[in-house]
Amino acid sequence: MFEASSSPGPNFTELLRRLELDPFAGLPYATSQHTGATSTQLPFEVRHSTTIVALRFADGVVMAGDRRATAGPSIAHRAMDKVHPADRYSGVAIAGAAGPAMEMVKLFQLQLEHYEKVEGSTLSLDGKANQLAQMVRSHLGMALQGFVVVPLFAGYDLKRATGRIYSYDPTGGRYEETDFHADGSGGRDAKTTIKLGWSEGLSRSRAVELAVSALWNAADEDSATGGPDAVRGIYPSVATITSEGFEYLDPAEVAQRFAAVVSLSSRSAPTPSNQPEEPLR
Repeated sequence: MFEASSSPGPNFTELLRRLELDPFAGLPYATSQHTGATSTQLPFEVRHSTTIVALRFADGVVMAGDRRATAGPSIAHRAMDKVHPADRYSGVAIAGAAGPAMEMVKLFQLQLEHYEKVEGSTLSLDGKANQLAQMVRSHLGMALQGFVVVPLFAGYDLKRATGRIYSYDPTGGRYEETDFHADGSGGRDAKTTIKLGWSEGLSRSRAVELAVSALWNAADEDSATGGPDAVRGIYPSVATITSEGFEYLDPAEVAQRFAAVVSLSSRSAPTPSNQPEEPLR
């Protein structure tokens, strides 16, 4: 299809551009019916995914995300998956505009698969992180129109035998995090929880518990973050990435972790006293 001098090589997104199938070509600005002027005011509510977290532990990385998607003040979807495998040894979690974010994940997965088929080898973890940064950067035009996507990438580095975490900003800036990171509308509260409980060499059990606790505290402070829904059987997505690869936790195990966190929170909460209050002096 291409001459040697113009071949896109192992770059799947460049192949799409050459075929004029670029998924990030952008959407038109909304136009005022009265003046004909363009603006960034959209004629509909954009669905947004919210809180995602990642933290290192002794054997790799734990990634987790709540399941709620919002459209303005309303709950648009209660069971959205925000944590996805990128390939066998890496994963990506999404926050921001839900539609473009899910499209970016699919394209990223195809990019890694395309590279492996063309080159006969897999990208390094740094290479994968750089590829995702390029996709976020190419999405900048849509971000300026309100469709902001902020992914969180993590994986197990086979050469270094350790888990690694990368965060991004809407301009495509890529930043490697030392131990943990959280993003989305409840990211600040989730990150604070992890910061208070994280230590080097965490066990898998303790790391999962800390990730679940971070989402619980984020949901307690942020209305856009969904907590556990025992009635519907909906619990946050949690996955581990180790030398054995990417693996989702069973929902039953996640439910047990949440039950332990809720039990601990209820025991530590102050109980009201039956004694009458003394008058202020």
